[in-house]
Parts: sequence; structure tokens; C-alpha cells
Amino acid sequence: MATFSTRFLGCKVSFADAQAIRERLLGDGHTEVASGGEIQVVNSCCVTHEAVSKSRQAAARAARTARTVYVTGCASRLEGAFPNAPGNVVVTERTGDEAAAFVARDVGALGCVDAEHRLDRWRAFVRIQDGCSFACAFCVIPHVRGATRSRTAAAVLSEIRRRVDQGHREIVLTGVNLGCFRDRAAGYTLARLVREAGAVPGVERLRLSSIEVNHVDHELAAAVRETPTVSPHLHVPLQSGDDGVLRAMGRRYTAAGFARRLERLDGVHLTTDVIVGFPAEDEQAFARTLELVERLGMTKVHVFPYSPRPGTRTAADDRVPAEVKRERGARLRALSDELCRRRWQARVGSTDRVLLDRPGRGYADDYTPWLVEGVEGTFVTARAIGLADEGVLAVAA
Repeated sequence: MATFSTRFLGCKVSFADAQAIRERLLGDGHTEVASGGEIQVVNSCCVTHEAVSKSRQAAARAARTARTVYVTGCASRLEGAFPNAPGNVVVTERTGDEAAAFVARDVGALGCVDAEHRLDRWRAFVRIQDGCSFACAFCVIPHVRGATRSRTAAAVLSEIRRRVDQGHREIVLTGVNLGCFRDRAAGYTLARLVREAGAVPGVERLRLSSIEVNHVDHELAAAVRETPTVSPHLHVPLQSGDDGVLRAMGRRYTAAGFARRLERLDGVHLTTDVIVGFPAEDEQAFARTLELVERLGMTKVHVFPYSPRPGTRTAADDRVPAEVKRERGARLRALSDELCRRRWQARVGSTDRVLLDRPGRGYADDYTPWLVEGVEGTFVTARAIGLADEGVLAVAA
């Protein structure tokens, strides 16, 4: 028997991948510790230079105390990402289920063990799709995760039922390019899957992770609005509000088209991703991004300074100075903070269901952060009474 610990960097797909490794090792009879295990897994990210650097640092730190470190995830497939790794670091060059199978096989099983383990989070991330077949000029993900491919709807629904049996209160459907989910043999689109997943007995809240605006069609918008358990929240990456920058990025929409598609989501809380300092972005283009984000009321903006990725069309182009990227990023984050506070202020006096995922804090149905006392892992009906720095201040209703 070995002790093990896991760490993930990056997105919700990375978290889901790390959880798959964790479950395989628990199922094989090994013992999990919070940190510093004999076996340490670093599920890495390569979306920016900084993400790769943090992944390298995490692997190096783990190597000081671990017998073996397994580097899995996106950066493990990026050539040259882990040069001169210590001898006890295994760069697996694998993601998803392949990474979980590799680590479990290499560590080895103990034999007769109970494979069912309750996870320690109240929110479960269920991966329904992996890979991406698009060709955005800046993105290395199709290279490291491959072409788009979907799980069967039956497998997804079976996992959701298992997660409910384990005690999870909220299910998050996740994928590299979520809207590409299809189970053609069984006749499933993402919208049909959302409706049926939301109707699984015991699912108290269903949420979608990041989805491209091109996939926000009338069918999906209706499924989000009409399925009672579905959270009225979508994270829709914008990347830029300027048409010239969007064309240079290889995105498949215009700023006006982006806004038009989101009109189908009236009342849905919207959050987004934006890249600042892309090679084609000048000050006027950035101003258009600020204007569109504010006009759409997209509250939480995840801001990424452009970072050239090896193997992409813009790998050799990084003409916007670092200080300009920092300044634009700061302005966009300030707008994001202001838009958050506007939404929080509008909630004062209202009531909502809050899933407490940590002491005194949780998320309402629209995925805004609420601060309210209650039992961790339960839903609390709460009334908003004011604002705090971290979200809506509330009391049990």
C-alpha cells in the first residue's frame, strides 16, 4: 500500500482528470493524504507560459519528498515542458482516462479492495467530452488533447447516478469543448443530455462548465431555461470584443454575433474569458472589449495575458509589451469587479438556494458567491442582506 496525493492546475477538465486518477488509486487500495504522499500526481496545464512554469515548479517541489511523481495532463504532452526533470519524475504524456490508467497500472493494485469511495466535495465534475477539432490561432489544446470525442450518453448518465449515490449535491458537466458533445447512435445532443441529466433522481443542481457561443443555440437555451435543476449560469468565452482581433484569433463569430446569441439567455448569469495583449490588439480593439463586456453584463471575467504557445499559428508573434498586457489586464479585472458588485447589489433583498461547499460560504443557483452560515454540504435557503468583499452577505431565510 502506498500513500498518495494529487494536485491539479488549470481548468475544470483538469480537476475531473485528477479526480479520475484519485479514484483509481483509492479503488486499488492506496491511502490518500492531503499532501506529501509517497506517490504524488501533478495534473498539469499548458494554456500559458505561466501555467507551464507553475506545473514545472509543482513537479519539482513534489520530487523533493515523493518516491515517485507522475506528471499528467496537458503540459505533460507539450514537448520540452519538463526539461531535466529529476529521476523520480515520470512525465506520462497522457491526459484523461489514459493518464488514470497509466498511473494506476504503474503504481499497482493491492487486490481485493472496495472500489467505491465517497469523494470529499459536494460538487462532482462529470466529463462528457474531450478534445477539440477547432483551430484557434493561439491555442495548443487540440495538439495536446487531440480531436473532439464524446462519451456515450448512457455512460454519462450512469456516472451521474453514481455521483448522486456517493452524496454529491451538484453535478457539473464538463469537457474541453462541451458543445461538441454528441451521441449520434443514441440520438443525443447536449440539450437532450442536459434535460435527462437534470431529471436524474437525486440531482439537486446541474451546471454546465465553459461552452463556446457557437453552441448556444435555441435548443440548448430552452433546455437551460426549462430544466428546473439547471443552474441559470453559463460561462461563455469571449476572448475579444473586436472583430479584427477575433478574425486574427481564428474565432468563428463576430462581436455582434456573440451578443446576438446571448440574447437567447435572458436572465441567465454570464461569465467569460478574455485574452489581453493578443498580437492584433491595439488600444481601440481593447476598448471595444471593455465596452462589450460591460454592455453584456458579464460579471466574472477570467483575464489571460496572451502567451504564445509552441505549435500554434501565432507562436512567433508576441508584439504587445508585457507592461501593456498588465495594464489592460488590470483595467479589465477592475471592470469585472465592478460588474460583480452590481449583480450582487441587485440580489439584496432576494432569496436563493445556496449550496455551502465550505464553512460560511457557497454558491446560489445562479453561481454567485453567497456568505451565509449553515451546515457544509447542504442547501440553505438564504436572504441577501448586503455585500461583502467576497460576495453577497446573507442570512438563513
